Parts: sequence; C-alpha cells; structure tokens
Amino acid sequence: MMAAVIGIRDSKKKKTEGETTALQLKKRNEELEEELRQSKEREEHMRRQLHAALERLRVAEDAEERLCSQLGELEAEAVEQARDYHARIVSLMNQLSLSHTLLNSNTNLPSISLSSSS
Repeated sequence: MMAAVIGIRDSKKKKTEGETTALQLKKRNEELEEELRQSKEREEHMRRQLHAALERLRVAEDAEERLCSQLGELEAEAVEQARDYHARIVSLMNQLSLSHTLLNSNTNLPSISLSSSS
C-alpha cells in the first residue's frame, strides 16, 4: 500500500512539474510574442522614418536642380553684362582717342579765350 501512495505522490509531483513547465513555456511564449510585437513596431517606425528621409532627399534634389538652373541663368546674364560693359568701355576709349586726335590736330588754331566780360 505504501508503494501505491508513493506512486500517487510521484504522479502528482510529475503532474505539478508538468504544469509548472507548461506555465513557464506559456509565459516565455507570451514574452516572445511581446518582443515580436515591439520589434514589428520598431520596424514600422523605422520604415516611416526611411520614407520621410527619402521624401526630404527628393525635395532637396529638386531644390538643387532649381538652384543649378538659376545659377546657370545668372552666369549667362553676368557674361552678357560683362560683354556689354566691355563694349561700352571700348566705345568710350575710341571716343576719347578721337577727341585727343581732334584736339592735337587743332593745336595750330588760335586759342580762344573764355574769360568772362563784365
């Protein structure tokens, strides 16, 4: 009879150990599921951040293209203005040279006094 009581205790002990193991496994499974959920949330958050960064990059590239285009237009305008300025300087130099030539050629003429008569 003692063997029967020991057998019952052993089966209850095994059943309790099995239940404890099952509870531990269930708890561990819940922990893993929570970690997985958090991991998916972090992944989704990172995905949103990546998309936002890509959008900012696209906007920056568009702005860069516009700025380069504007810079090219300004450079072309600056070259045109420099050419116009140079042409004006050459024209003024020619006029000055002609004026000097005329003044030098008229040195034999009598001088005209520009004094004021009162």
